[in-house]
Amino acid sequence: MSSGQSGRASGGELEERIDLSALTTTKIGQAKTLIETSPSNLPSALSLLAALEKQCRVGNDTPSLIRVCDASLQLCKDCQDEESLIATLKTLSTRRSQKSKAIAALLSRAIPWVLKSADGDENSKGYEPLEVKTEEQKVIREKLVVTLRDITDGKIFLEAERARLTRALAIIKEEDGDISAAADVLQEVHVETYGSLSKREKIEFILEQMRLTLGKRDHIRAAIVGNKINRKALVEEGMENEKIKFFTLMAEFHRHEKDAFELAKDYHAIYSTSTIQANEEKWMEALKSTVLFLTLSPYSMEQQDMLNRLSMDNNLEKVDSCAQMIKLLLKKEIASYPVPHQDEIESWETFKLGDLSSHWKDIFRVRIIQHNIRVAAMYYRQIHGTRLAQLLGLAPEELEAEVANMVSNREVYVKIDRPNNIIRFAQKKNPEAVLTDLASDISSLLHLVETTSHLIQKENMTQ
Repeated sequence: MSSGQSGRASGGELEERIDLSALTTTKIGQAKTLIETSPSNLPSALSLLAALEKQCRVGNDTPSLIRVCDASLQLCKDCQDEESLIATLKTLSTRRSQKSKAIAALLSRAIPWVLKSADGDENSKGYEPLEVKTEEQKVIREKLVVTLRDITDGKIFLEAERARLTRALAIIKEEDGDISAAADVLQEVHVETYGSLSKREKIEFILEQMRLTLGKRDHIRAAIVGNKINRKALVEEGMENEKIKFFTLMAEFHRHEKDAFELAKDYHAIYSTSTIQANEEKWMEALKSTVLFLTLSPYSMEQQDMLNRLSMDNNLEKVDSCAQMIKLLLKKEIASYPVPHQDEIESWETFKLGDLSSHWKDIFRVRIIQHNIRVAAMYYRQIHGTRLAQLLGLAPEELEAEVANMVSNREVYVKIDRPNNIIRFAQKKNPEAVLTDLASDISSLLHLVETTSHLIQKENMTQ
């Protein structure tokens, strides 16, 4: 057996490995000497190392192979020959039977030349591109990011690097003003399937996908992307910033959809976050938005439950307009329009966002009318349409139209006798239903009589 060989094991359990560490040290030294003599010798130095790279790869000397790849890139960088650097990266990473450790080493060496390092810098996330001054440097930076990203394609052991390079490329596209291209770049990566990324990194990546997708007005895809985030993960300790960002983006989507109740839930989720609760100005803003959109929400059991839970919140006392609004919606009394504090409510910034103030103003009036009709249905079996319109301060035609809408949505039961101008709220019962109710009432009465008799006898025995 010749010196420097590990030998070949029988049965193929081990590959033949040739120790080329000494030769590698010599050749790298020669390549550096060529560069020091003249940067124009870069092609000769790269050729020298390319031959050595093949020997190390075929000889399965991975440590020496990594040193050769690292040295090849460093020589290109030292000569400031970015074109040669990109060409060398492509060549070394696509060699036949190239070792995965060598490819990982190429990425480790080249990534700090395009991305800010997260080591020792709390503000750096590891995916922010390095700042450049000239247009030429910007083009080279983008080419290098694209090249490195192409190298990571389909390689499971480089999932984290691919995700960070993709975010960097999206940032570069966004800086150039091409939001659509930035969104398309991020959409190519299904980061939720990556096992090498932490839960926080995945959520941050998906949030960025949502932001850019909303930025290019693709609201349907934004909703699909938003569903990839597990809501339970957002309520974990330390995820407060991600939770606030997620529900802020969801609020933007629901505002586009004009979904008031979902907006109320979004702002309530923001309001209930610990970091928001610690800041009076922020929780007050979130609470106002929650109450506003609850007021604008259609009537439902879920909406009523949320109103009742908010009415027990101690913070409500510090925002009088919100407290009065919730009290009005829960009280079974007819409310006048405009309601107290309406001017204040309509001056809130949330009310005006998205140029929807006129839409929300119309909805506000409709919700008050619907509230009043539900109250009337509680107290009246039937009433003249003219009288009800007078009580609610509406024109008879407008009242009839709104009652028809509520009947269509199955919010109330109403029959309108137009010739006699009578509105009936109580549903006429058939004979079977009347008998059933009577039997139920008699049963309840007998139970009460029996209970009372038992208590009287118990008291007599005690005395």
